[in-house]
Amino acid sequence: MFPFSPFPVAAAPLQTITTFFSKGGWFMVPLALCSMVAVTIVLLRFFALRRESVLPSVVENEIDRFQPGGNAEQLARLVGDDPAALSTLTRVALNHLRVSRAENTEAVQTAARREIMRLEGGLAVLELIVGISPLLGLLGAISGLVNVFSGLGNGGKTAQDTAGVAVGIAEALNTTIFGLAIAIPTLVFYTYFAKRVEAMAVEMESLMADLLSKCYHRRNSGAGGAIAHEPEELSGPAAYVPQTRRLAAAAVTQATTEPESGIESA
Repeated sequence: MFPFSPFPVAAAPLQTITTFFSKGGWFMVPLALCSMVAVTIVLLRFFALRRESVLPSVVENEIDRFQPGGNAEQLARLVGDDPAALSTLTRVALNHLRVSRAENTEAVQTAARREIMRLEGGLAVLELIVGISPLLGLLGAISGLVNVFSGLGNGGKTAQDTAGVAVGIAEALNTTIFGLAIAIPTLVFYTYFAKRVEAMAVEMESLMADLLSKCYHRRNSGAGGAIAHEPEELSGPAAYVPQTRRLAAAAVTQATTEPESGIESA
């Protein structure tokens, strides 16, 4: 009933691809490896850079609902052992609330650099593939052209067959085509992932700044009263001012009482 079978039609593209690779020379092997590595990294980055994997909406909403100077126990229980980047930074911020805000900010920034490096994992390999794929393709093309023109110089069969020279040059350019076919989409994905990581980093920085401002709100608002009523809690050079005053007061008291004791003894 059917004048043809579908199997030869399906096998034709596969045969064309096989011929394309076989005529490209051995430079097709490293290019094929580059393509497989690029596809693997792209798929892994798509899963790793999902928004819920980096910025969980539950943690983000809890930070927004957190009241200035409030209790952070609910937020600490929520982040728990969550491996998401935002949860990790939140744990670092909550674990350093006993220190000053400047020290806490420095600890959060250190953890943020570590998390950003983790999010950028594999992007350096994509950048390398973008650079070396066209170079490998160009090297393969030059190697093929050297073989073709060496046959012309030897006066072999290729010298009398102009069509054979054209076919040889076309086959030599297969590696260039394949190299560019790898580099162009890899560059697109690399740029997309780099911008996505940058945008997430800016958003995490904003959330952490908001969280630290809320956590230290009570200390900042009550700093003046604490200094006025409890000067002994000061740190740094100002901590020595009350002690100096006490020593001066003690010296004055001693100076006023010593003459009186001398008169009485006389």
